[in-house]
Amino acid sequence: MDSNIRNFVITAHVDHGKSTLADRLLESTGTVEKRLMKPQYLDQLELERERGITIKMAPVRMKYKNYILNLIDTPGHSDFAYEVSRALAAVEGAVLLVDATQGIQAQTLANFESAKKSGLKIIGAVNKIDVAAPEQIENSIGDLAELLNIEPEKILKVSGKTGDGVPELLETIVREIPPPKNLNYGSPIKNHSRALVFDSLYDEHKGIIAFIRVFNGSFKTNDDVGFLATEARAKAKEIGYFAPAFKTCQEIGEGMIGYIATGIKNPDQLKIGDTLILQNSKEKALPGYQEPKPVVFVSFYPEETDNYDEFKQALGKLKLTDSALTFEADSSEVLGRGFKGGFLGRLHFEITAERLEKEFQISTVHSFPSVAYKVDGVLITNPKDFPNEYNQVEEPVTKIEIVTPPQYLGGILQLKEIFRISDLTTETFKNKMLVRAKLPLADLIRDFDDKLKSISQGFASFYYEISGYERADLAKVEVVVAGQVVPGLTRILPKKDIEREARFTAETLKNLLPRQQFMQAIQVTAGGRIIARENVPALKKDVTGYLYGGDRTRKMKLWKKQQKGKKKLKAMAEKSQIKIPAHVFKELLKK
Repeated sequence: MDSNIRNFVITAHVDHGKSTLADRLLESTGTVEKRLMKPQYLDQLELERERGITIKMAPVRMKYKNYILNLIDTPGHSDFAYEVSRALAAVEGAVLLVDATQGIQAQTLANFESAKKSGLKIIGAVNKIDVAAPEQIENSIGDLAELLNIEPEKILKVSGKTGDGVPELLETIVREIPPPKNLNYGSPIKNHSRALVFDSLYDEHKGIIAFIRVFNGSFKTNDDVGFLATEARAKAKEIGYFAPAFKTCQEIGEGMIGYIATGIKNPDQLKIGDTLILQNSKEKALPGYQEPKPVVFVSFYPEETDNYDEFKQALGKLKLTDSALTFEADSSEVLGRGFKGGFLGRLHFEITAERLEKEFQISTVHSFPSVAYKVDGVLITNPKDFPNEYNQVEEPVTKIEIVTPPQYLGGILQLKEIFRISDLTTETFKNKMLVRAKLPLADLIRDFDDKLKSISQGFASFYYEISGYERADLAKVEVVVAGQVVPGLTRILPKKDIEREARFTAETLKNLLPRQQFMQAIQVTAGGRIIARENVPALKKDVTGYLYGGDRTRKMKLWKKQQKGKKKLKAMAEKSQIKIPAHVFKELLKK
């Protein structure tokens, strides 16, 4: 085991500058030439640059003096917590970064707890010292030192923008983070090779490329390798490390982070958290593997029905780069053929939809995001399968932590009037308030984040994790247009909210639906009962406009003929299925 290796992550709340700090580390170590540098260098997705957040983790090997520093830049959002946990399992240290202008946030606390549970050496650093006021810097240092239970003098002051403090950070990483250790975990043989798969991506020519951290032994080019969880077999077509571009080598040894090109084309054969071994060797799996479990479900349909095959291929390619994405075939009488997708959270779903449009030029229409319910012991993931009558239903519930300046606490507590918040407690945390509560996942994925940002003017932050299932009083709400149920608009709602939401949906649809030659009735129903109703008036055409004077009976005949025509049109439409334009779905789902 090489004692000159240091493996670490930079972890921080969203927008606290970890990707910018990673840029300065790449510059300072000469990993990337200054003339080739660009902001957020490790964020390769276009969406990452647009949103200013890290979506996919990015490993890179840096050389500093006589040391090899392996950095993994990790996502900061709760939706990607499982992938981050695998990155933490691949390293020995973490730089916990705090924006001096904002101080400790909810995700900072969550990241600290995760790193602590993983047994990592945590280095505290306060960022953006070039723009923060001296008082802000000192307050952030004091709060972070108290959180880490160390002296304030040990908290580093850095600027990801100017590079101030980066040399001191590099020295501290080398000095404080321990070198890799050999992990036996009861392996029955001495010369064994095992590695943790912490990420992957897909290459058209090389197949799935597994990002690995080697814990025991080594892996060489052309080795026959296997994956313990999926039992897949492959040949190491190419081996290398991240510089940050792929750099080939003949072997990756103990303690190193690198990649193996497997040639595997099926995404189901490679899972994040799996253990890579040499074929036919009797190894035990590295600890911590689990299947990522989707918690948010959305049905997707291509706007252009002719794009179905391209849509299917695009989802398959996305899954090769995003192992947490699940999808299965779905269909709608109104929207045609599509797929029901499973996601780790609302952001995960939004990112997937945007990647489909930007990377594959496929625009989609989607249903309301929903969660999985346990109805009389049966798991229901599609709202249209939710029964009208049941004995007991349970829904997923989250634990949330909100960190906010004190002046916004009153407004945040008023969120209880909008969302089903329970078990709420507050306590003073440094110079802020820490709010802990329980919140159904269905409420959280609605617009909780937007409401929280609006009430706190963007100063409050929150973190959540799924805590289990609890009983709830819910009902299925369906939208019927011209006698036909529109499956994409079916929702599961608390019974107390049904009337309000039903009226809002009916009124909104009335304003959005294009008028036809016949009147369209909009009904919102629950439990077989009509809760709200609106009518979209028929288009009016003056069929007697060219007549003037004369007998009124002639006009009456034309009006009756027009009425018969409208009834015939309506009957034909009901038999051939009402078509709701894609833009109507999009507008309704925004509201």
